[in-house]
Amino acid sequence: MSKARRNSPTASLSTRFNAASWRPNHQRKHEPVSSPILTPGATTLRQLETIYWQDLPARINPACKPAVDRAEEIILKAAAGDQPVYGVNTGFGKLASVKIAAEDRVKLQRNLILSHACGVGPTTPPRVVRLMMILKMLSLSRGASGVRWGLIKLIEGMLEKGVTPVIPAQGSVGASGDLAPLAHMTCVMIGEGEAEYEGAVMNGGDALRKAGLEPLVLQVKEGVACINGTQFSTAYALAGLFEAWRHAEASLVASSLSTDAIMGSTAPTRAEIHELRGHRGQIETAAAIRQLMEGSEIRESHLENDSRVQDPYCIRCQPQVTGACIDLLRQAGHTLEIEANAVTDNPLILDEDSIVSGGNFHAEPVAFAADQIAIAIAEIGAISQRRIALMVDPALNFELPTFLTPRPGLNSGYMIAEVTTAALMSENKHLANPCSTDSTPTSANQEDHVSMAAHGARRLERMNHNLAHILAVEFLCATQGIEFRKPLKTSPQLQKVVARIRIDIPTLEDDRHIAKDLKDVAELIQSRRLIRESGLEPFIHLGEA
Repeated sequence: MSKARRNSPTASLSTRFNAASWRPNHQRKHEPVSSPILTPGATTLRQLETIYWQDLPARINPACKPAVDRAEEIILKAAAGDQPVYGVNTGFGKLASVKIAAEDRVKLQRNLILSHACGVGPTTPPRVVRLMMILKMLSLSRGASGVRWGLIKLIEGMLEKGVTPVIPAQGSVGASGDLAPLAHMTCVMIGEGEAEYEGAVMNGGDALRKAGLEPLVLQVKEGVACINGTQFSTAYALAGLFEAWRHAEASLVASSLSTDAIMGSTAPTRAEIHELRGHRGQIETAAAIRQLMEGSEIRESHLENDSRVQDPYCIRCQPQVTGACIDLLRQAGHTLEIEANAVTDNPLILDEDSIVSGGNFHAEPVAFAADQIAIAIAEIGAISQRRIALMVDPALNFELPTFLTPRPGLNSGYMIAEVTTAALMSENKHLANPCSTDSTPTSANQEDHVSMAAHGARRLERMNHNLAHILAVEFLCATQGIEFRKPLKTSPQLQKVVARIRIDIPTLEDDRHIAKDLKDVAELIQSRRLIRESGLEPFIHLGEA
């Protein structure tokens, strides 16, 4: 056998956002940059997904400026009066009853940011930070927050020039807004904290000045407007959703390969079955599998020679399980699209006579959406793991070699790769337990019910990392199984997938160190190169389509 060419090592999914190596598109030489113009209240999930994957900056529709200016005027007028306005001439949280003297009200905003920048733990991935900044711009530009247009333009400039705040990922309970993470973002805007610029981490003020930007002196209401809000949790949840969607798409290809590898029946994918039930995701999943397996010689052989009446559920019920996961991801996407356009700070300027304290900063909708995404990720991985177990088991895999090695005993083949997927599957099941049902009182019991949305959203990165590696093992096992069916061939579409995998990963004949194989295929899945370079068109859509 001629050995397939192998690529140089690639970064694992857990380190792909490393701040030292990451660059936004506009800082990469010879790459054209397109800055989407976003309209607050009407920004779509598809736009945010494109921005996330392409590392694009974004601008706010200038038609929003009059509403922003009007809200600023109302706040300035209120600040000059004697009536208490939360966060403008009063303290914060439990200190809301403390009146702040007029000469201290600008200092109040700065103190708020510095005191609330209490994050700890690992650094938030830059792409998530930039998405968070875009979401904050969308919220402030609705004209209900009372900030200056210049503050919004500073965030826009930071995105355009690639000044990315360094934000510790831990410290939010997702209730009075994502206070600590957003405070770290705002610190950079006032020349404090840390930011990454041109590959180096430096003082926030230095980063702004090197990029040709000037730090702000926060005016009344601007500090509290910046840190009240759900943008940190929502950005993490959106990132988890976008990555989970790629994995859902890849799982349809992997499961089609696995079905052919074990010579499974495609009768359960007949359109009439799924139309009788009516769920969109189920109907689309069955259609995708039929399309991907069309023209398979292996399938035709199964129809002629197989005495099995029914396949196990992990083959037969793919449309029902994966389809339900797709529907769940879409439901979460609908919630997050609304939240991305929402005004979530406090208090809000409703009209000339109404500056009202409310609770839009409470991230319960985001927490629920994150829990839904987590359940979908766990289930996509669970059914994939069962297909892997099916393929390596000689009692169930319809005459494939034990553990998919041509010489079992001397070689262990994919024996322990299957065990690894069992470990990852179990970890994801644990992580899928809801975060939204947890709560703890904070801020001297003023904030006595919290959403834990940040916890729920952050764990999605780890779960997606696990899922990518489960699917990587399924692709490797299914590809190996397909090759054992020669001279019968899989479908023309799936042959392209097998060929793309074999560019990087040789057939497993004698045992070898295969950890790198798993990592390389996981990267092909996460980057969507496996789908794209196999010539497959998108067959499911998260957003409008």
